[in-house]
Amino acid sequence: MSRLTRDDIVVGAGRRFATYGYHGTSMRDLGEDLGILGSSIYSHIGGKQELLVAVVERGAAFFEEAASTVLAIEAPPEEQMRGLIAGHIGVLLDQRPEARTYLTQVDCLDKDEAERINKMRDEYEGAFYSTIVAGIDEGVFREDCDPRLAAIYVLSILNALERWYDEQGRLSRSEIVEDMYRFVIGALT
Repeated sequence: MSRLTRDDIVVGAGRRFATYGYHGTSMRDLGEDLGILGSSIYSHIGGKQELLVAVVERGAAFFEEAASTVLAIEAPPEEQMRGLIAGHIGVLLDQRPEARTYLTQVDCLDKDEAERINKMRDEYEGAFYSTIVAGIDEGVFREDCDPRLAAIYVLSILNALERWYDEQGRLSRSEIVEDMYRFVIGALT
């Protein structure tokens, strides 16, 4: 077996945290998953809290990259919303362990780390907010729409997808993106 890297351990911790949660994961469990002694993990990382931070940061980075890619392209607000929805769904499905840990385990972080990660979450939410504001300003979205609440609603609906959507089920990924987009646009217009 090749030698494990810090990244291998972070990826393994992401799978474990996503399945069992932070408090339901021990270093021994993680070591068993990785085929090493739990104590050997400490040669790569300072502790379980540091692992959680690393996994949550990866999740945040995946979401931020998806939003940045969409917002870098000049497009009408409704098309940017389609891209944001598709990007968010892509992260939820392609990066499930990191996304789930980011969405569900932030409260397990130390106070300072939780505040920092929550600021990152707020910045990501800002991509949806600014797109909604642009749509209101351009007369594409309802003027009586509260953009802050609308962004929260959209993200809440999208985040729930991670718990129930099965890619082997009735709807393909592209169909779920399109259906979700129509639902959101219907609410905004």
